[in-house]
Amino acid sequence: MDRDVQFVGQSVAFLDAVERTSRAAPITRPVLVIGERGTGKELIAQRLHRLSPRWGEPLVTLNCAALPETLIEAELFGHEAGAFTGATRARAGRFEEADGGTLFLDELGNLSMAAQERLLRAIEYGEVARIGASRPITVDVRIVAATNADLPRMAREGAFRSDLLDRLSFEVITLPPLRAREGDVFELADYYGRRMAAELAWEGWPGFARPALDELEAYAWPGNVRELRNVVERAVYRWDIPEEPIGQVVFDPFGSPWRVEDASEPGQLAPASSLQAPPATPDAVRRSAEERVPASGPLPDDLRAAVDAFECDLLRRGLEANRWNQRRAAKALGLSYDQLRHAMKRHALAPGA
Repeated sequence: MDRDVQFVGQSVAFLDAVERTSRAAPITRPVLVIGERGTGKELIAQRLHRLSPRWGEPLVTLNCAALPETLIEAELFGHEAGAFTGATRARAGRFEEADGGTLFLDELGNLSMAAQERLLRAIEYGEVARIGASRPITVDVRIVAATNADLPRMAREGAFRSDLLDRLSFEVITLPPLRAREGDVFELADYYGRRMAAELAWEGWPGFARPALDELEAYAWPGNVRELRNVVERAVYRWDIPEEPIGQVVFDPFGSPWRVEDASEPGQLAPASSLQAPPATPDAVRRSAEERVPASGPLPDDLRAAVDAFECDLLRRGLEANRWNQRRAAKALGLSYDQLRHAMKRHALAPGA
């Protein structure tokens, strides 16, 4: 299987979904794939196609949410020249393009009722008619559809055709969210981290430091595997010490002291309450220094070196007290995340250093 469509994971919930996919692949019946965003619904569709007798034929994809309602039918079934304004020439639809192969309909819940009716007829009779055509065309297409919507509820509310749902649900594969895949966060983080390290031409793969792994495991992953891949690849690319385990992960790439939130005009900064922790005030620095340094005693021979050593000691104590979790340490020290990161780099501080 190609590099970008490999299945990585060892949890029971994930392996069960993959096994059901493999069992359903040779049976050329419709399959409905249900799952949250980022759980890998398109990868399941690719597996269903590649393990089926249709593997040598086209796999055609249509994202039903990416097109306005007026164009979905034309995309699915095609049109004849002059069928509507702008149709200057005939065009085959996705059903014709997928003839003999598989048609993957992503975001199925966005189909209009009219498109649902025509889709039902195409599945039932294997015939499609281009818009503006007088005769139908016979096609042999396997349907794989995916959605993150509650189609049974939509059917009960009249927003989705019950007969179409019955026709599509020969097999329903529900993908588990990443938070339910015990142990898979580490597997995926290691997999995507190694790939990114190779892309950056690192000599080896240092892995993640234990505190960073704990953060990855504790995160809820609302964007599932897609979000994890971004977080891991971002962490690798931003890490400046390839020889040391990666000790920093950033879950929110928009986090910044200058983040714009709900601004009424361009250039307006977010209110102070929405920013990250502010820098320590001079009074706080003075009080902290007075607690550690006696009021009397010999003066240092090198003031700058003494100040640097004092700052390095404070940083190390703050990081160790927070198990090298840089966000918590920054908050404890009264610094922003970026300030702490720059200070660590200046003092060459890393776990075990």
